[in-house]
Amino acid sequence: MAKINILDSSVFNRIAAGEVVDRPYSVVKEFVENSLDAGAKNITVEIERGGKDRICVTDDGDGIERGELRAAFLPHATSKIERAEDLDHIHTLGFRGEALASIASVARVTLRSRAKGAAEAYEIRCDGGALGESAPCALGGGTAIEAEALFYNTPVRAKFLRTDRGEEGEITNFVSRFILGHPDVAFRYLADGKLVLQSFGGGLEEAVAAVFGAGVLAQCYHIDAIKHGIRLYGYLGKPSFAKANRTYQSVFVNGRYIVNQTIGSAIANAYGGYLMKRQYPFYVLFLCVPPEIVDVNVHPNKADVRFENNQVVYGSVYSVVSAVLDGNAAALDFIVGAKEGENGQGAPQGAAAGAAGGALSGAEPPADAFKKEGEARGQTGAAASQKISELPNKEETASGEPIFHEYTKDIARLQSTMSDKIGAEPGMEQLHAYAERPYDPIVFRDSAAGYADAGAEEAPPACPDVFAENKRYLEELERKAKQQKWILDNAVFRGVLFNTYLLYEEGDDVYIIDQHAAHERLIFDRLKAEMDARTVVRQPMLVPYILTVNAQERTFLSDHLGEIEAIGFDAEEFGGTSFKISAVPLDLQDIDLGAFFADLFAEVGSLRGIRLSELLRDRIAMTACKHAVKGGMLLTDSEKEKLFSMLHGDLGLKCPHGRPVCIRLTKTEIEKMFKRIV
Repeated sequence: MAKINILDSSVFNRIAAGEVVDRPYSVVKEFVENSLDAGAKNITVEIERGGKDRICVTDDGDGIERGELRAAFLPHATSKIERAEDLDHIHTLGFRGEALASIASVARVTLRSRAKGAAEAYEIRCDGGALGESAPCALGGGTAIEAEALFYNTPVRAKFLRTDRGEEGEITNFVSRFILGHPDVAFRYLADGKLVLQSFGGGLEEAVAAVFGAGVLAQCYHIDAIKHGIRLYGYLGKPSFAKANRTYQSVFVNGRYIVNQTIGSAIANAYGGYLMKRQYPFYVLFLCVPPEIVDVNVHPNKADVRFENNQVVYGSVYSVVSAVLDGNAAALDFIVGAKEGENGQGAPQGAAAGAAGGALSGAEPPADAFKKEGEARGQTGAAASQKISELPNKEETASGEPIFHEYTKDIARLQSTMSDKIGAEPGMEQLHAYAERPYDPIVFRDSAAGYADAGAEEAPPACPDVFAENKRYLEELERKAKQQKWILDNAVFRGVLFNTYLLYEEGDDVYIIDQHAAHERLIFDRLKAEMDARTVVRQPMLVPYILTVNAQERTFLSDHLGEIEAIGFDAEEFGGTSFKISAVPLDLQDIDLGAFFADLFAEVGSLRGIRLSELLRDRIAMTACKHAVKGGMLLTDSEKEKLFSMLHGDLGLKCPHGRPVCIRLTKTEIEKMFKRIV
């Protein structure tokens, strides 16, 4: 029997670091959370080379006494809790007491601090878990903690870090969330000496403007609602302000940034009737719930929480968001400044009307606009919202205090009134997305080859492929289709059907050509050949196009800027969160740049094993195909002849969407249709 070993602290701290500190952003997260828990009102974050070389967080918080500097580095040492009962009432961001010990085991950490009222500051160093002695240092107040050479003693972990720009993007993303989640705290964030983000602690409106720009506020509804003892407030984007990915979504539970499926599904389902496929809402929302009904200790880096009753949380969030979007009367109580006469302003338009161009500021129409917009959504949605609004809220409880457990008895009624409006349970979106993925037999063939290539001693047992015959048949059809090339030396043009289909006759065969599909394929082939040969000609723009992005999109573009330029774009960074597009491929001089980059950003965070250059080529080619002649467009004789000659007789082609360019009908097939022959 193997001997059971008691691990040394230097070993189990490194193991813990693998859970708590997986990348540089984790270090920034833990340091900033400690600063916030210490009551800091001014926090500065500095990084070098994406945090790999240096991470420094300085604050003006309470500081640490000299006698406790060494204890701060000990495992499971924390000032946040004292007893096991405190875990049921967590009011701080940190509480485990393992982060600093884990970080210090894989980096060179220097901690400087001056406690409030102390005469001088002291510092202590910890090099890979080896603690030094405290000594006096220069520091005005608060705490400054610095981590250098992250993962210097764990080269395996360092090898899997992303590029400097990639790690910087992740840190920028989290600093943005800290700015949004703590709008009363002033933040300064510098990367390689360059100021990236700054806020001044002036409130949520200023924080949103600092992260996303002031123009975002006009595209959002400012809400503040209390439902079933849960307070929900923040900014909801109008349906017209949809985004191409989920990176513009932020949810905070009791001040903690999380990614939670229950809340995310509730908001997504509320927006479901307003957004097109692959569009995502913008929101910055805060949930305030009693600490005893939420468990924040379910994830090593506290990225998610668990609620005592997910259905109550789901129903509360869904009812508020759907009421605002539907524009019914209940939204008057949810939208800040919406009540008639408040702040000298009238009642605002409903969200549905606002999405069509209404503004949230200035003089507003009467309150019955909410009812009209609710009726426009149909009786089902209105009835559901009305039923939900009848459930007890904070003001209607008998005791005057919201008790979360009192509302669980209403779940059955809540679900029955919402079932036809919700349309899907939380978590079903991912299941439907997986079910819609096309079947690709190549995946299984490549997987089997992967075992052989890996040289595994025991490959999984081969299962009989019941679709083998079908696959061989389909592959044979595809092979024949690729080899098919009709040479029409003596074809005679016979006319046009519906201004869409060109008719050609040769011998006993009739060829029907889809003019749009044919032109579409020709453009696709030409543009792809030019891209492969790197002969794309750029068209300079008279006025450059400024593309504003967030931190993750900026990282995505920066990592692949060379590939984008190789395709034919002239793009460069233009400020902290912007890119300047100065030229486009000549073939795409009429391209809608906003729509193109929105399609590209839909892949942010989802590209795994896909060559971006191929993806971009296809995206641009599809955009170019929009310039092809359309079905129903009347072509001149010269245009018909030119299109036919460009095909070079290769009528077995398909358009990029898979539709055939040409169909051949033989005389025999036609005579069978008319029963001339049997």
